[in-house]
Amino acid sequence: MDSEHFEQVHQRWKSRVDTIGNLLIEIFHYLALFVIGASVVWSGVIAYGGMMLQGHATIGDILLLFIYLELGAMVGIYFKTNAMPVRCLIYIAITALARLVIADVQAHHEAGMGMLWVSAAILLLAIATRVIRKPPSESEYH
Repeated sequence: MDSEHFEQVHQRWKSRVDTIGNLLIEIFHYLALFVIGASVVWSGVIAYGGMMLQGHATIGDILLLFIYLELGAMVGIYFKTNAMPVRCLIYIAITALARLVIADVQAHHEAGMGMLWVSAAILLLAIATRVIRKPPSESEYH
């Protein structure tokens, strides 16, 4: 077998293996997204059921539902675009920190230094969303 023929066979097999590998990765990708999406829905339903059994919802409970909503939106965006929506992660972090502040105030009925640090973290995350909101244009590099 000459080297040119060997190279053609090698390229054909490499192409087939790459196609199968890409297919398996795509199957795993969609399966993982469906599992994550189902887990978010399941967790949201369980949280909502707990609120119904409790007979009321606190502001912390409502913020938790917003976290589930953002997680679901993030899964949907990732499913459609194959791009991780970083802003969604930041929004989730802001909501979780706001929930932490509210829970702390409800538990201790006073504002401490911890609340100042959490508020500073929320401000920093809000600034981060503004910074990453619009990617720089190509003209800014020239």
